Amino acid sequence: IDLVEYVEELRVKKRPVVILFLGPNGHGKTTTIAKVAKLLMDRGITVVVAASDTFRAGAIEQVEEHCRRLGIRVVKHRYGADPAAVAYDAILHAKSKGIDVVLIDTAGRMQTDVDLMEEMRKIARVTEPDLKIFVGDALTGNDALDEARKFNEYVGIDCSILTKVDADAKGGAALSIVFATGRPIAYVGTGQGYSDIMKFDPEWFIEKVVGKG
Repeated sequence: IDLVEYVEELRVKKRPVVILFLGPNGHGKTTTIAKVAKLLMDRGITVVVAASDTFRAGAIEQVEEHCRRLGIRVVKHRYGADPAAVAYDAILHAKSKGIDVVLIDTAGRMQTDVDLMEEMRKIARVTEPDLKIFVGDALTGNDALDEARKFNEYVGIDCSILTKVDADAKGGAALSIVFATGRPIAYVGTGQGYSDIMKFDPEWFIEKVVGKG
């Protein structure tokens, strides 16, 4: 999936395009959203971010800081607020302002936390996202299999973005995620900068797995 092409095609028929990001804690979800926002903005696509992680201390400020640097509007509520309501407000804001894309940040949740997984399902039900993107950490290796499978069972995943690929020697997580979800990896994160994201290249990946990367 090329996100820029996907959005450009879809926004002709539907605005805003809604993209929901999900995955466990500490996998670089918020930074990935900032990278995707920059990717879209560089092609003239307008973006608003929903700060729907109302659970983790500091999460809203983290989103705000990334968006401040990139010059993007954030829609937020207080901590403890209903995450689905935050996301829905962001969609209403985008509709009223003619913004092309809503990127929804969510609380990182362990796949074993049933309450939080149910909450994720509710966010998906309320926002009816066009794309649900799983953000997985390349360094988790085979743990990624169980994580991705569980998220896919609860909400359904359309594609994945793999973070910290620059630090991963082998790339086992990528194979696990594709195997667990049956969905492609769209992009990989290759560093800390907002431009450090590239489309997933299977040939490059195969070289990495067999040890030539």
